[in-house]
Amino acid sequence: MASQDILIVDDEVGIRELLSEILQDEGYGIVLAENAETARKIRNQTQPRLVLLDIWMPDTDGITLLKEWSRNGQLTMPVVMMSGHATIDTAVEATRIGALDFLEKPIGLQKLLATVKRALSLPSETLVRAPTLERLGAGIAIQELQSTLSPLRGKPGPVLLLGLPGVGFEHCARFLNMPNAPFVSPPSNEDLAQAPQELLNKATGGILFLRDLAWLDRRAQLGLKSVLPKLEKQRVRLVCASSKPLSVLAGQLEPELLNYISQLSIAIPSLAEHREDIPQLAEKLLADAISMHKLGPRYFSPLALQLLSRQIWAGNLDELANVVKSVAITSRDGEIDSAPLARLLSQFAPNGSISTESHNQHLSGLPNIDLSLPLREARDQFEKLYIERQIDLSNGNMSRVAEKVGLERTHLYRKLKQLGIAVPKKQRSTEEE
Repeated sequence: MASQDILIVDDEVGIRELLSEILQDEGYGIVLAENAETARKIRNQTQPRLVLLDIWMPDTDGITLLKEWSRNGQLTMPVVMMSGHATIDTAVEATRIGALDFLEKPIGLQKLLATVKRALSLPSETLVRAPTLERLGAGIAIQELQSTLSPLRGKPGPVLLLGLPGVGFEHCARFLNMPNAPFVSPPSNEDLAQAPQELLNKATGGILFLRDLAWLDRRAQLGLKSVLPKLEKQRVRLVCASSKPLSVLAGQLEPELLNYISQLSIAIPSLAEHREDIPQLAEKLLADAISMHKLGPRYFSPLALQLLSRQIWAGNLDELANVVKSVAITSRDGEIDSAPLARLLSQFAPNGSISTESHNQHLSGLPNIDLSLPLREARDQFEKLYIERQIDLSNGNMSRVAEKVGLERTHLYRKLKQLGIAVPKKQRSTEEE
């Protein structure tokens, strides 16, 4: 796209053509998108200088697309919203998210040209927002991940992201990209096998992202190998994700390819490692679903959020998003309680049992605690279970455990000794040193 290209996103062909003719007469380059999906693909490959974005579209509304760009760090160009029947609240919300201005249809000629001129005169650096990983959460594990990834942003060389399915690989890959730089991800093995050079050209100066190496077939591997020597020359950074460990990849990928890809490997935490983020993530996902599907006001009850927090999420963030979307669409306006949520979760759990058991535990008492014991002994049982669980969730990181349980390290070790809990070997050896 040329430096003065304007992306017009509107599902009404008459509006697109009218705006295009007016702006082309003024000397601007124009790119058209008939819906949000087309606009999303264009933004993934390049960055327009300005976007004129309709609010009401059949596939995804403009506010939702604006939020998506903001979350992904792609809102690095001015966006002007357009609508013929938007409320003041909608205009305020769009501005809060990051829209520069709002045009009411029918759009006056002078107002359109003045708004476009002002938008294109803004210094590009004023539009750059500091990237975050907030879509993955805000807990300690995600803070540590952001600290690990931050020094790597915009640097050359391949990066391999390792983790369980659904942990948010693409959010991490986009975080590594620089503002205004292209982000290209082949949708299938066939694209990588048949047109690797075309993908490389589109990604020049940015990132080529492969969503999961575990599914890379032989032809796609050959296509990728053919462009490896050209990555540095075309200033393309290769970022790959894998839901399988390196030991498994070694049996699937050609040694030369695996050796190049795995020069720098980073582990992405599973949802179980930052379970404290689940309530906030669920509420954000619910808000997204309400906006996308134009639903009435809905919110999770405290019991529902507790149930989501205890669920075993084999599919991690992706599975959580699917559950929240499903319950949002099938619920009535108002509070979403734990009972309908438990019924839905039972269908996501292995054998349809885990979520239901978790729900029943909440209603009938804590698991594995003998409620016939005296209070002090029952409390000791609970504390032992609780601290052992926190140690497990923190992978033996006692600093993180101390912060989660709200105890000083010295008091925590005294409590471990009192309850007969062994300090993890890794942590013990560190202490001895």
